[in-house]
Amino acid sequence: MEQRTTEAELIARARAGDGDAFAELVRPFEGKVYNLALRMCGNREDAFDLAQESFLKVYRSLGRFRGTATFSTWLYRIVCNTCLDQLRRQRRAGIAASLDEPVEAEDGIVHREVADRTFEPEEAVLRTEVRREVIAAVRFLPAHHRLAIILRELEGLTYEEIAARTGTSLGTVKSRISRARSAVKDHLAARELLPAAGVYSLDRGGGRSASDPAIRAGPGPAGGRADRTAQASRKGVDA
Repeated sequence: MEQRTTEAELIARARAGDGDAFAELVRPFEGKVYNLALRMCGNREDAFDLAQESFLKVYRSLGRFRGTATFSTWLYRIVCNTCLDQLRRQRRAGIAASLDEPVEAEDGIVHREVADRTFEPEEAVLRTEVRREVIAAVRFLPAHHRLAIILRELEGLTYEEIAARTGTSLGTVKSRISRARSAVKDHLAARELLPAAGVYSLDRGGGRSASDPAIRAGPGPAGGRADRTAQASRKGVDA
C-alpha cells in the first residue's frame, strides 16, 4: 500500500524547489482561494489573477513558514493581504465600483438593480432580489469590513479563525463584522427588503454561519416587503 505524503514532507520538498510537490500542497486550497478573491473583487478575471499572485507569494515565502500556525492559516493570511492590497491599489488609482456595473458571482453575473416597489408574493423572487442587494452592499463596504463579513458569513469561519487568518485581534474582527452587518442591514431596510426574523436564516447552529443571503440581518421594520411576504406565506393568502 502506497504511503501518503504528509504536508510537512510536501513543504520540505517545495522549499527545495520541487514544483510538483508545491502543486500537490496547494491543490486543496485552489477553489477556496479563487472564491475568496472573487467575492472580494467581484470580477472573475481579477479573481484568477489574485489567486495566481497569492500562490506565487506563498511559493516565494515558503522559506519563512515556521509552523507556528497551520499551513492553511498562514496561506490564507497571504491571500487576504493580497486581496486587500489589490483593493488599496484600485482606491489609489481612483477605481470604484459603479452601481451600474454587474458583479460576477460564483453562479453567474448579478446586476445591481434598485428594488421594484411593486409587491411580488413569490418568496423565491424575493430571495433573489435580497441576494442581489446583499452582494451590492458587501461590494461597497470598506475593504477590511468586506473581508471580515465574507470570511464569517460566506466562508463560515469562526471569529477566532478570522483573527488568525487576517492577523488581527479578536475584538477588531468582531467590530468589523458588526459594522458590516449593520451596513448591509441598513441597505436592505432602505429598499424594504429586510427579512423578518428567521425568514431567510440558513444558520444551522454549531457556532458557524452558512451562506445566508440576508447576512443574518435580523428582524426588519414592520410593513417591509419581506415581512409582508412571510406573513402572507404563513396565512396562505395574498398580502
